Amino acid sequence: MFPTLPPLAPPPELARLLGALPPMSDPLAAAVAHAWVHAPFLRGLIRSRQAAMQCLVADGADAALARATAIARDEAQPVVERLRAAKAEVSLVTALADLSGEWGLERVTGALSDFADLALDTAIAAALAERDAPNAGFVALALGKLGSHELNYSSDVDLILLYDPAVIPCRPREDHADAAVRIARRVVAIMQDRAGGGYVFRVDLRLRPASEITPLALPVAAAEHYYQSEALTWERTAFIRARACAGDVALGRSFLSAIAPFVWRRSLDYTAIRDIQAVSLRIRDHFDAGQALGPGFDLKRGRGGIREVEFFAQLHQLVWGGREPSLRAPATLDALTALAGSGRIPVAEATELAESYRTLRGVEHRLQMLNDEQTHSIPPLAPDRTALAKLCGYSDWRSLEKQLRTTTAPVAAAFDRLIAEARGGTQAQLPVDPKALQKQLGKAGVALVPMIARWRAATYRALRSEPARASFEALLPSLAASLSAAPDVAHAAARFESFLAQLPAGVQFFALLEANPRLVPLLGRLLGLAPVLADALARQPALFDVLLGDDAFLPLPDAAALHAELVSLTGGARDMQEVLDRVRRWTGERRFQLGAQLIEAQADPLQVARDLSNLADAALGVLVEATTREFELLHGRVAGGALIVLGFGRYGGQALTHASDLDLVMLFSGSHETVSDGTKPLAATVYFNRLAARVTAALSVPTAAGALYEVDTRLRPFGAKGLLAVSLDSFARYQSDEAEAWEHMALTRARVVAGDAAAAQAVIDAVLHQPPGPKLCADVLAMRADIAAAKPPKGKWDVKLSPGGLVDLEFIIHFLQLRDRAALTPDLGTAVRELRPDLTADHDLLTRTLVTLRLVAPDGGAPATAAQALLGAVNHVDDIEAALGLAKTRVIAAWSEVFGTRR
Repeated sequence: MFPTLPPLAPPPELARLLGALPPMSDPLAAAVAHAWVHAPFLRGLIRSRQAAMQCLVADGADAALARATAIARDEAQPVVERLRAAKAEVSLVTALADLSGEWGLERVTGALSDFADLALDTAIAAALAERDAPNAGFVALALGKLGSHELNYSSDVDLILLYDPAVIPCRPREDHADAAVRIARRVVAIMQDRAGGGYVFRVDLRLRPASEITPLALPVAAAEHYYQSEALTWERTAFIRARACAGDVALGRSFLSAIAPFVWRRSLDYTAIRDIQAVSLRIRDHFDAGQALGPGFDLKRGRGGIREVEFFAQLHQLVWGGREPSLRAPATLDALTALAGSGRIPVAEATELAESYRTLRGVEHRLQMLNDEQTHSIPPLAPDRTALAKLCGYSDWRSLEKQLRTTTAPVAAAFDRLIAEARGGTQAQLPVDPKALQKQLGKAGVALVPMIARWRAATYRALRSEPARASFEALLPSLAASLSAAPDVAHAAARFESFLAQLPAGVQFFALLEANPRLVPLLGRLLGLAPVLADALARQPALFDVLLGDDAFLPLPDAAALHAELVSLTGGARDMQEVLDRVRRWTGERRFQLGAQLIEAQADPLQVARDLSNLADAALGVLVEATTREFELLHGRVAGGALIVLGFGRYGGQALTHASDLDLVMLFSGSHETVSDGTKPLAATVYFNRLAARVTAALSVPTAAGALYEVDTRLRPFGAKGLLAVSLDSFARYQSDEAEAWEHMALTRARVVAGDAAAAQAVIDAVLHQPPGPKLCADVLAMRADIAAAKPPKGKWDVKLSPGGLVDLEFIIHFLQLRDRAALTPDLGTAVRELRPDLTADHDLLTRTLVTLRLVAPDGGAPATAAQALLGAVNHVDDIEAALGLAKTRVIAAWSEVFGTRR
């Protein structure tokens, strides 16, 4: 980072002091000599801290730091005196370990931060002890560089002080608020009062909420409310580096966990990003005198300085950290490494910024070593600049200045690119005059001109704020171009108008699009082709964030990885309600992602159907586990018993569409006579029926995060009249002795989705391998006739119910499965390949079409021209209507062949 300090002959006074010490290494000797000659503050420490010097020379920097820590912990000494003495020794040891090269930047900042934590904890404990109270109920949250464990050499400590009113010790006629303020004042006094000489750390409490009017310490509940409902963007950014550092650390960690969603939003907040960009520009403008290299250059706030590296990292963390917890590293160097590792910034850029950051921090430390001043500005006087250069290992200021130019240039360039958007410039906008707008839009203007005029004039919720309207105007040119490219411009514009009317208030959605213009054409296609996705997006505009990731159009992970991902996401939830919300948001985002892949013809609908089923498996698995844990808190467990969930129909066959509900049957293992062992015991049948009802509610009840799934449990024994959950033994008896043919047909698509898979699968296999009854064929035909009468097809595009459609194909296959006791798999496609391979292509065509139609024509009507083109693309056919006709014809022929009757 810096050249090695050259040897320097010690002045006479220093030579006398060193004569009393053991021999030292050449790097340490050079560091001591340069510190003495060039840094008045360090010279004073070397004079006054000979015992620390003795330990440093004889045993090394780590031992000397441990000695300083022991001084701070020595309760036999008054708290102020011992902390000041310890701080002086820490300052001496870290400076000489830094200058000699024994410690790198992270070790130096870590040592300073660790001591600050210790000093603060000691001060809080002392203030509470003066009230005969333990160190509890009062916590210091560290922000800034102390929060990220990278404290400056001569830094203040940025703190927010919080307390628990139920725990804070109060004196007579003193309420908890007064007590907390007095404790806070005492802590600050211990840390920074200079009476009698020296101090420990300067304390800055201005980062607390509304610091100009609020007390020095705040109740935890009040602070939590503020950050969740009123805090500004800069406060959110500040908490990227927050941690509980002293006092009641458990209380602080609980608070930080509570406000984590405020800091790390899964929805990408482009207005927050703009705010930070604007703040960065204001800093450059406000500290204009310190922007140019030379005397007065501000190492922290200047162009290419420390703050710009920090803001660069934090801005990327704000964008991606809500979705990628691995990016939430508080320290700047760790954040750069994480961002490069995740592919969010180039590795070369991260390396270059890290090297610059190390150099700038090193110069900053040496600048502060001169006089123990909290300064970041290159000294205006030539002798001081020379002294700084010498401490950095350079012969003169010009050499150091040259190094600083090399160091700051890549930082400034990277940050310029990052904030270029905030500088803005005049963007081309659509004319307001109707004639001019018509001329610019050409043929599409016939439909768009009156629409755009209405959008501009109407009072939509999403366009009530000035920033939202500005973003919308900036988007209109690309939006109009996207709508103009639609096969039916008027239809696409009407869809957008409906979408616009449903959007909630706020600027976020338009700010996101303005920041990512490549998404505008995709939005146009989603609105024009997929009303299901358009409605979902209108309800939750944050869903569009999913499409910003590099993996947005890549295949989803496998079922096990999806389950692990959701388990990790819900692991930090504070209660069941938060679990429900997190599962709904995650599932909704992934379903939206799959829908977008389908609309863009980037995924095979057959794989989308399986992926949708894998998502349901993950959601159901997590919710069964969470619901069971909560239920057991009151009712305990049933020995030898557990809930088992079977999926039927398209869910059992892993072929869900975006419109599918979940067909479920709930069972339980063990004896129905067993009683649970909780504080409120229940008999097994009651226990598992109540648990099953809770699982059903967890899956189906809408929350603030939206809906999850519709659940249908009517396939259980005795249907709606039967118990919601029956024992596995009862289920086996029912299926063997009482179930009708249609129930066995349904069982061919059964799959264990939660619970004891082996036991449940053994029951299913035993039932399906029974010899079929003599009336199987007649029963199957009668059931198909009943379905046809109850649910007639809606038209030729009804590929499920129309003659030769998927239901007919399912009946053929299920009949053959039961008759021949063969290909007994819930996967219909696999069963078709084994039993009627001649119908494999027809099954795939019909299924791909059904999965896609549920997005593009959910009402069952004829799809629009563009949707028909998409159906042809995903099926790799030129004429989708003709291809479907041929497929249905072959299925009808197979029906006649298998059943001996016309369909």
